[in-house]
Amino acid sequence: MVVARRKTFHGVSVGILMVKTGFRRLPGDVGHAGTWDFPVQYRVVESATPDKMMALQESGLLDDFKAAALDLIAGGVDGIATTCGFLALFQRELAEACRVPVATSSLLQVPLAERLLPAGKRVGILTFSSENLHAAHLEAVGVAADTPVVGMPAGSVFVTSIKSGDVVPRFEEMRAEVLAAADELLRRHPDVGAIVSECSNMTPFSADIVERFGVPVYDGVSLINWFHAGLRPRRYPRS
Repeated sequence: MVVARRKTFHGVSVGILMVKTGFRRLPGDVGHAGTWDFPVQYRVVESATPDKMMALQESGLLDDFKAAALDLIAGGVDGIATTCGFLALFQRELAEACRVPVATSSLLQVPLAERLLPAGKRVGILTFSSENLHAAHLEAVGVAADTPVVGMPAGSVFVTSIKSGDVVPRFEEMRAEVLAAADELLRRHPDVGAIVSECSNMTPFSADIVERFGVPVYDGVSLINWFHAGLRPRRYPRS
């Protein structure tokens, strides 16, 4: 018998933990509410600033993310997701702490995507920072350490706008830079047959990558759409 839970808010299944940022999020970003065809409940982890996310192992943020996740669950959500792919590092710990499913990172899709590809092809990763995406992040979600990775340049508009909290939309500049990073990944690793974007701020440009290069792209939005589909499967008419 399923016992009904007490809830503060209703009609929302996915709770999303957010890094404390001030930059202008674009439609298609995991942190932009207009991205979703279903309601989501956001919760900002106030201590989780972008610089701390780049040094997550030493940040001491795990307990803060656990507390925020448990608060969302107590409020009524049925699953926890996040806006930062680097939280792959905490996948096991957050899943163990919560009594609902947890999907910390788009990188969870890498092993699945690899199994979709023909022989001789593998997945490549686009990330906010290749210098800060370590083997420990990959290992935490079952990704091979030798998976090709390309990050955004430290001086790019993409990186500096996010770090500085730029409130001006930078769609065209960011789009060009993300496409350039995808081009670099595919040129350096011609055996890449699919891309997983670690950074949720890249998701507005996934369609552009597919259109330009003809490879499938999986990102934070594809992960959370799949995640939600399991929490709230579509009900079909009987006839």
